[in-house]
Amino acid sequence: MTMLSLLVALLQVAPALAGEDPVAPYIMRDTHAGARPARDTALLEAFHGRAGIDRVVDDLVTTSQADPRIGDIFKGQDMVRLRRTLKEQFCYLLAGGCSYSGRDMATAHKDLGIQAKDMNALVENLQAAMTREHVAFRAQNALLAKLAPMKHDVVTR
Repeated sequence: MTMLSLLVALLQVAPALAGEDPVAPYIMRDTHAGARPARDTALLEAFHGRAGIDRVVDDLVTTSQADPRIGDIFKGQDMVRLRRTLKEQFCYLLAGGCSYSGRDMATAHKDLGIQAKDMNALVENLQAAMTREHVAFRAQNALLAKLAPMKHDVVTR
């Protein structure tokens, strides 16, 4: 196999849902999700399975778009893709048997100019969405602990 054919084989186009904007091919890896998945399905169960993850992500995105502190960050973004990749990421991290098809955290957030205060607002919105889904506090903290180290790749200003 030539180097060029190997590179072409590694580059993939992420699966797209109806309404998603096309993206340039990139290498997809579960490691791009930013953390290792949970060891068992206890966290997945605490989130009420994939349906619960879907509800948490939909609530988080809707709330964040409407949030005057951070709503402008989401303007002009592919919200269909964002919802899909967040659901994949959370499902992967919570040992839900999903693969993550999104870009790595640094690349995905590179040009957004996110500040620490923006990240803090997003975390508040995530906590509120998890609370509305009746996710136990301990399970909320377990997911947040997986997400927290990604801050240095997401916050760019």
